[in-house]
Amino acid sequence: FTEAEFYQQNFDPRAYLEEYYSLSDSCEWAVVFLKQNLRNLHKMFSLDELRGDTLIDVGCGPTIYQLLSACEHFQEITALDYTDRNRQELEKWLRNEAGAFDWVPVVKYVCELEGDREKWAEKQEKLRKKVKRVLKCDVTKANPVAPVALPPADCIVTTLCLEGACKDLPTFRSALRNIAGLVKQGGHLVMLTVLQETYYAFGSQVFSCLYLEKHEVEEAVQAAGFEVTFSEVQPTTVSDDCTNCSGVLSLVARR
Repeated sequence: FTEAEFYQQNFDPRAYLEEYYSLSDSCEWAVVFLKQNLRNLHKMFSLDELRGDTLIDVGCGPTIYQLLSACEHFQEITALDYTDRNRQELEKWLRNEAGAFDWVPVVKYVCELEGDREKWAEKQEKLRKKVKRVLKCDVTKANPVAPVALPPADCIVTTLCLEGACKDLPTFRSALRNIAGLVKQGGHLVMLTVLQETYYAFGSQVFSCLYLEKHEVEEAVQAAGFEVTFSEVQPTTVSDDCTNCSGVLSLVARR
């Protein structure tokens, strides 16, 4: 299984972004996969209970797509990731630096879902203002952001992260218990998790993934002290050998 240190040394955020998030026709299934995930996030963050002041994104990677719907309903966002390069790539975009990844096509698509494609520049600005800090995290630690202590948030979102960070089901269950400590009682967990995937690849790198079934994810979420309020699987058809996932689980749970 791909160890954390391998991610730190070898995960190339730019290659990952270009492979999976450029919305270009070169990788058709990746476009379908991303748009499906954006629609699922839009649907979940349209639920009335997903409102509040603070949101923590656990395992953000170098991406912002998972925050585009969320930033309309929360005021302060903390983004967490394990690798230095992912955090640097994200911060480059947050600071609007030259050479940052171009998220405009993705932002426009989410604005379209929300009913006004022309609000994309406003949304980018809003998100840049609302992400208050970007911190290192390790979901295998009891306090994933140690030595920092974060006040429990109203909501945590974790997308396509834990299945890549956890080598087996006990580790996955333990990681969910660890991140549960970041959300307050009565707060929410929002998840996107790939199902039945054992690897994903881009560039010349292959990364392992924990094979998960829907019921295993739901049981792990419940065991971490949450009540599942929304759970839906979208099947995925992959047309090349970038990955072997069969679907994506969208899940909302209340602590």
